[in-house]
Amino acid sequence: MPGVYDEWPKAQEQIKGYQGALYKSFTSRTEAEQALAKGPASYLRSGSSSGGAGKSRKKKGSTPRSQIIWRSLSVDAACSGNPGPMEYQGVDTRSKDRIFHQAFDLGTNNIGEFQAIIHGLALLKKQGLHDLPIYTDSATAMAWVRNKKVKTKLVRDGRTAGLYELIERGEQWLKNNTFRNPIVKWDTDSWGEIPADFGRK
Repeated sequence: MPGVYDEWPKAQEQIKGYQGALYKSFTSRTEAEQALAKGPASYLRSGSSSGGAGKSRKKKGSTPRSQIIWRSLSVDAACSGNPGPMEYQGVDTRSKDRIFHQAFDLGTNNIGEFQAIIHGLALLKKQGLHDLPIYTDSATAMAWVRNKKVKTKLVRDGRTAGLYELIERGEQWLKNNTFRNPIVKWDTDSWGEIPADFGRK
């Protein structure tokens, strides 16, 4: 439903599942209400894609830390080489306390990011935390979750058999389960590294 919302989870409820939904953040409620009254045309550039009206006009590093949803889960992956030894983890966004961690002999960073989101979604569903957001800094993993399909060229052999089994289980989980948890892109330019970062850069 079109409107002005003070919190991202509430706004996301209105756009999730609606193809072509448009949304934009503003620094004040007054500005947001004026924009709503004008309509999205003045915020869209010719040829821009739908979803996030005016996002291309936003300056890098301009999102205030006050927009971080601290009661959330943050996930990240690290890979020594790509492919190479890979691990992922999920942490409490505020405290950075580790909630889960998995390591594999061979994988890719994108696969690790995807598996971290799936692990987080399944865990939060099991714990009944259906509205707790998950932060990730991987647009690729977000797309794979949205499409319920991993697109990877990782070699499939004895070294990766277990990881591929988990990938397929993750894809199947997405097809067989619904979830309300917002999956939110961490704004690294504005906020620095995601709290789940392994600190290897």
